[in-house]
Amino acid sequence: MLAGKKILLCVTGGIAVYKAAALTSKLTQAGAEVKVIMSESACEFVAPLTFQALSRNPVYTDTFDEKNPEVIAHIDLADWPDLILAAPATANVIGKMANGIADNMITTTLLAAKAPVWIAPAMNVNMYSHPAVQRNISILDSFGYKFIEPSEGYLACGYVGKGRLEEPERIVELVDDFLSMDSGKKGILEGVKMIVTAGATKEKMDPIRYFTNRSSGKMGFAVAEQAAKEGADVLLVTNSQLEVPKGVRTIHAESAEDMYQAVMANANEADVIIKSAAVADYRPKKIYDQKMKKQEGDLIVEFERTKDILMELGRTKEHQFLVGFAAETENIDHYAQKKLQNKNADMIVANDVSHEGAGFQGDTNIVTIYKKDGSKTELPLMSKQDVAHHLIKEIAEAMKEVR
Repeated sequence: MLAGKKILLCVTGGIAVYKAAALTSKLTQAGAEVKVIMSESACEFVAPLTFQALSRNPVYTDTFDEKNPEVIAHIDLADWPDLILAAPATANVIGKMANGIADNMITTTLLAAKAPVWIAPAMNVNMYSHPAVQRNISILDSFGYKFIEPSEGYLACGYVGKGRLEEPERIVELVDDFLSMDSGKKGILEGVKMIVTAGATKEKMDPIRYFTNRSSGKMGFAVAEQAAKEGADVLLVTNSQLEVPKGVRTIHAESAEDMYQAVMANANEADVIIKSAAVADYRPKKIYDQKMKKQEGDLIVEFERTKDILMELGRTKEHQFLVGFAAETENIDHYAQKKLQNKNADMIVANDVSHEGAGFQGDTNIVTIYKKDGSKTELPLMSKQDVAHHLIKEIAEAMKEVR
């Protein structure tokens, strides 16, 4: 995957250094040439010899240890790679990088580098959320550095939360995606036309009030972003105010009816339709032109059904690959299988929103992907970006089989 690519791995001190060893191995197996710089504290966790054996290159630990008298080591290393990866990156090195401190081999090299720099933080959840760390991350983001978000889970300190170094396999995938795009390699959805719906709808009652739900649109936006990265021509239909992913076209759809009209008007041109929006099932039967005034006693609002967009797409589809989402609180397997059949969908992505980490508005999800052939793929707690990545791969594989 990464044949001929040059990657400089900067390893700083934390228990996650053991994952950096695995990352070195996987990058090398993928064909990359890897050179490693270790901080003094990183050497306390894993010996440099381990990284030397895995990378088949010398390991750098000391700014003043000039292995080749013909070059200045940290300048030569800074000029060498296609990509620099700091993994794991501690709060300490993030702070130094953000403030231009160059007091060891890693920080002096990074200050001199022109290649893209990716940072994969790993630390205690409270350290990661500290305002100083978040400020430093924001500063580095403004410099153009890319961050690989830490995942959530059990940490070595005993806490459960966000702070785990992303898994080496996923980092390799991200690196491959980035360097493949840079080399002009086609994505797995190249030429595919896709519609993605995202977020909640708003069902108006009067000029001031409306009914809605808790959906933020983060999952749908992540799907649209990943699809675009894989070469798809993506149309995102949404009411969300999130930042639109690069290369994605949008249609604003406030109500369920707006979303229905937008989707149906473009459905015939689509190869894939992913309906991840949490569309209202009901809307007020009467909409008032003026603000409803407060009255004595209770208020009774009569509702009527909205159009079932997924049902209509399933009924009218010809060549489209149709994916629906199902947010449930009980009997997930039963309701997902029923929805898959009743809506004539090709795939249903279901989750139990009552589980911590799988609900609306968060950055993580826990989903099961149900397929028309009766098989299913269960994904553990992971970021919505990672869920989207897995979903796009599943869709691409399924489309190969039906074409």
